[in-house]
This record gives sequence, structure tokens and C-alpha cells, in this order.
Amino acid sequence: MSRDPTPEIPTNKATSQTVIIRIEPRSVWKIIGALLITSLALWTMDQASHLLVLVALSFFFSLALQPAVLRLTTRYGWKRGSAVGVIYLVGIVLVVVMMVFLVPATVELAQTIGAHASEWVANIATFAEDTFNMTVSEGVTGGDWTEDIDDQIIAWAQGGGISSILGIASTGLGLIFDIATIAMFTFYFTADAQRLQKTVLALVKPEHQYRVGWTWDQAVVQTGGYFYSRMLLMLINGFGFFVTMVIVGVPVALSIPLALMAGFIAAFIPAIGTYLGSAIPILVTLGISGLVPALIVLAYALIYQQIENYWLSPKISSKTMTLNGALAFGAALAGGAIAGPLGAFVALPVAALITSLISNFVTHYEVTYDFSWDDVEDETSAEDAAVTTAEDKNH
Repeated sequence: MSRDPTPEIPTNKATSQTVIIRIEPRSVWKIIGALLITSLALWTMDQASHLLVLVALSFFFSLALQPAVLRLTTRYGWKRGSAVGVIYLVGIVLVVVMMVFLVPATVELAQTIGAHASEWVANIATFAEDTFNMTVSEGVTGGDWTEDIDDQIIAWAQGGGISSILGIASTGLGLIFDIATIAMFTFYFTADAQRLQKTVLALVKPEHQYRVGWTWDQAVVQTGGYFYSRMLLMLINGFGFFVTMVIVGVPVALSIPLALMAGFIAAFIPAIGTYLGSAIPILVTLGISGLVPALIVLAYALIYQQIENYWLSPKISSKTMTLNGALAFGAALAGGAIAGPLGAFVALPVAALITSLISNFVTHYEVTYDFSWDDVEDETSAEDAAVTTAEDKNH
């Protein structure tokens, strides 16, 4: 028996494996249940989105009230509930006093605008034509605005005016209910702030409680400081507008609502708030008193803006909220786009809080990159110095 000297070459045979996936009925029901619960939660949040916004605003106002409540409780030994109640009472009294003075002034302002609007528009058109050679359409400046008023009222009523009135009434009732809801939640959030903070911290691991507590305290500092500093700036600017308009001849009853409106817009809208708030007072002054008084009001707005930027705001907000101007403007735009005017109002302290968190919790490194413009500035400075030295020697 002879043996074949050629060795056998092993062949690679592909081994096939079969993967069997078994899904138990219990797992299928768990997945279905999770999907149903998630869908229900999303639907509930969508239905309760308005309520969630009110709760978020209430928490914001609660943070704004905390510094005043802490001052009353720590310095004078008051109970938190009593301190919040007194602050609410003071706020109600201030609102009533403002309504007593502001509502008649606003009504008189509306009546004055309605009675003299055509005259003011004609004056402004004449000024534009004489100064800038701009011709305004006669349909804007001419004619009696009160002609066929009865026919217009009847046509408005037939076109859905009554339903519009009912819609405005229902909107007003809804606004009153929202204000009452915010006031109630704000009271409970403020009165039980310590208990609420302890409840939240109890859900956090001990090693992370310091950061959460520090974040909460910073939210109180940033929100309260922002609110009180803006209110103080609003009063200062509003008083300045009031005095300026009275001096140039605007009636006191008209100056009060215009000054409050201008001061509020200037204080709570960053960067361009002063110019937006001063537009209507300037136009009303132009219609009532003429060009020179309107220019005086404009000059006050420009001067006050510089004083606030370089002296008032740094002094008042130095220990409260520090926020870059461009970031503040962008935050206000983002907040307004998300949640309207209230969103823009809340966005600034939120942005300040986020900035504070980033500055304290994010690791910062030393900058080692050699910026090119620094070299250019150094070379330019060296060249300038050499030229100056050469000129000195020649002289």
C-alpha cells in the first residue's frame, strides 16, 4: 500500500450560523405600554402648556420676591408668610394708586389724540414738506375724520363687531384668571421656598447638592437683582421724561402715561429700548408743542441713554446682574420669539443665570495662542515709535 507524498491542503469551509430572535409577549406589551405612556405624557403636556407657562412665570416672580422676603425674615424676624403677605399688600396698593392716576390720564391722552390727530398729522406733513421737500398724500391730512361715523359704526357692527366685543371681553376675563393664577402660585412658591428647595435637594445625590443649591441661590440673586435694578431705572427715566415734557409744554395729564410707557420700555428692552420708548412721546410733543420741544425730548432721550450706559446701569447693576449688551439683546429676541413679551421679559435673568453657571462650572484654560493682530499692533507701534524718534532727532 503506497502513501501519496502530496500533503492534503486544508480547505476553509464557511460555517453557517443561524440567529434566532425570540420576542416574548411580555416584552411586546412593555414596549406598547411605554409608547402609550409617552404619548399620553406628551399629549398632557401639550394640553397643559398654558398652565406650565403660568407656573414657570410664577416661579420667576417668586425668585424676584425672594430678596425682599429674606430681608424681612432675617433682619426683622418676620415669618415668611407674613412677609409675602405684606409685599403683596404693598404691591396691590401701588397698583391701585397707579390705576387711579394712570387711567384718567390715559383716557385724556386717547381723547386728545382722537380730537387733534388730523391737526397733528397736518403739522407733521407741513414740517416734512418744508424741511425735506416730502409731499404727503391729501387723503392722509385732509378731510373730516368724523364724517359718516354712524354709517361706519353700523357697518362695523354688521361685519362682526359684536362678536369682536365678546371676544375682547372673554380675552379680558382670561387675562384676569391668568393674573390670579400667577399671583396664587407665586405666593405659595415664595412662602414655601425653603421647603421646596429642600424637597428638590433631597432628590439629588449629596455630592451634587452643593451645585444645585448654588444654582438656586444664583437664580434668586440674578432674578431679584435684575427686577429691582430695572424698576429703579424705569422710575428714574420715567421721571426724567415727565419733567422734560412738562417743561416743553406738554400737559401734565398727558405726560404721566407717556413717561411711564417710555420708562418701562426703556428699562425692560435692552439696547434699543430707550429709542423705542421715546418715539411716541416725541411724536406727541411734536404735534402739541412743535419741532423745537420735540427735539428737546429727543435730546433728553439721547443724553439719558449715555448716562445710563456709562454711569447709572454700572452703578445699579454692578452687584446684581452682569450681562453683555449683545447677549442681552439676543436673549430678549429669543425669549420674545418663544413666549412673546413675557418671554422677552424673563429671558434676560435666565441668560444671566446661564452665563453665571458657565463661568463657574465650565473649566477654563490659559490662552496660549499668539493672536496675529497683536503682532500687527506691536509692529505698528514699533514703526510709529521709530518714526517719532527719527523726527525728534531731525528736529
